[in-house]
Amino acid sequence: MTQSVDVLFLGHSVRKLEQMERMIQDRLPLFPPERLWQKSGAEANSVGNLVLHLCGNVRYYIGHGLGGQPNVRDREAEFSSSGHDDLAGLLRATLAEATATLAALPPGRLPEPVPAGLTVPAGVTTVLELIYQIVGHFQQHTGQIIFAAKQL
Repeated sequence: MTQSVDVLFLGHSVRKLEQMERMIQDRLPLFPPERLWQKSGAEANSVGNLVLHLCGNVRYYIGHGLGGQPNVRDREAEFSSSGHDDLAGLLRATLAEATATLAALPPGRLPEPVPAGLTVPAGVTTVLELIYQIVGHFQQHTGQIIFAAKQL
């Protein structure tokens, strides 16, 4: 039986987020606490801040925007924090919620407009585009974390 493109897209999006989470989870233990929150410059982000940012982004767009969860994002804190008790647990919980939301999303919602009131990147107008943007954003920052781990 052939799956529809929309079902394939949702399944692929879930798998990519899970894959990126594993890549980050595998690298977090490599960072001693002082390196986890170390920034290479004034405009740079630490690995810890990137993880907080990814969690905030996913919770806002997928949890709140698509799943109807309360908006708990504090974007400023994602970049200003210099510590968190359990980044791995936060990432795990965030991705479990997000992938469950995407797995349960009716494929018919993909062509719908982005939910009203949701602040989205320029050019993003449909639910499909929003998911594509979020997964791509997650992959970009995962690459930064992988690069930082290689520099250790």
